[in-house]
Amino acid sequence: MTTFIDIIEPRKIKDESGFVVIQDIILASVRAYKEMRYGTRVWANRAAFSKASVLFRFRKIPNLKIKESHVIVCDTGRYRILSVEDVKNRGMYMELLCDEDKISGVI
Repeated sequence: MTTFIDIIEPRKIKDESGFVVIQDIILASVRAYKEMRYGTRVWANRAAFSKASVLFRFRKIPNLKIKESHVIVCDTGRYRILSVEDVKNRGMYMELLCDEDKISGVI
């Protein structure tokens, strides 16, 4: 496992003035394998997710359901989740295909 990541759920909360602000709630902090997109056969087979630019793989976290509405944050930036998959349906590892979030804080 090469990178420390935070799995974040952005929530819309009204402040005391009545304005809606987005607040990041950290659901988990884990180590993950990170793979950037490059020209291999594996990434060519992922053509359905042409927007995906990075893959994260980590051990499944008990009692945490990861959704596409969640966000991954690591030392290289903030990433929107495009796809969540249980590797080989064994319940051991999760694989997330993500795209870089160019506009920080807006989802």
